[in-house]
Amino acid sequence: MKQISKRFLILALAATSYPSIVGAHGIWFAQRAGEFAMVYGHGAEDLNLVKRQQKITSISGFDAQLKPVVATLKPVDPLMLVDVPKEASIITATMDNGVWTQGPDNKWVDKTKDEVAGYKDSGQYLKYALHLRELPKGALKPIPGLTAQIIPVSEKFPSHRGEKLRVKVLIEGKPAAGAKLWDDYVNDPDQKPRKVGKDGIVTVTVRNQGLNVLKAEINTAPQDATKTKKTEHLVTLSFALQHIPE
Repeated sequence: MKQISKRFLILALAATSYPSIVGAHGIWFAQRAGEFAMVYGHGAEDLNLVKRQQKITSISGFDAQLKPVVATLKPVDPLMLVDVPKEASIITATMDNGVWTQGPDNKWVDKTKDEVAGYKDSGQYLKYALHLRELPKGALKPIPGLTAQIIPVSEKFPSHRGEKLRVKVLIEGKPAAGAKLWDDYVNDPDQKPRKVGKDGIVTVTVRNQGLNVLKAEINTAPQDATKTKKTEHLVTLSFALQHIPE
């Protein structure tokens, strides 16, 4: 028997064990070359969002009192920059990555399950992002316009890595019991997620004295059971803690 190369084994495991690209990838906000940008990726991977611009379904801004302020996207290939006024404390966005189905060869195609013979999995993949440009003094109320979201509910928001932060995962305004949550999506995307309790609340330890991106995954019933098996909501909460002045 020929010896299987390590590279081949890794690729085989990735094809069978890792989440689908369409499901694993999320959206969040971060600085890019001194500019404020919307990011689409998974872990350290940052893909071209301009090519996927038509899939972005909303971009919104809010001040500290949750009053709407204008937020717009400006494509500067390959980045999608965000233009918001100074009073914007919160930025949100949504993206519909469409319907994808995994075939018997493990490959994902943008077709419904009834179009793929012997399909293994199928879903509609929705993305949501909530970014705190200004750290809140306490708990936040649910943000308007987001079907799914992660909101901080601690009485005092952390200012240093290692401090605790209580967050609540919501779907349609209700606790997302059973949702999976990762507390460092960018730097540790393969960590074992924890399950959210009945109240939707989970306490995490802030991982970074800089950019933090939390991710939650919520599966709900499909909009059309003849076309897909599920609707997957991938949600992020992002914020940055300040470092010591240089």
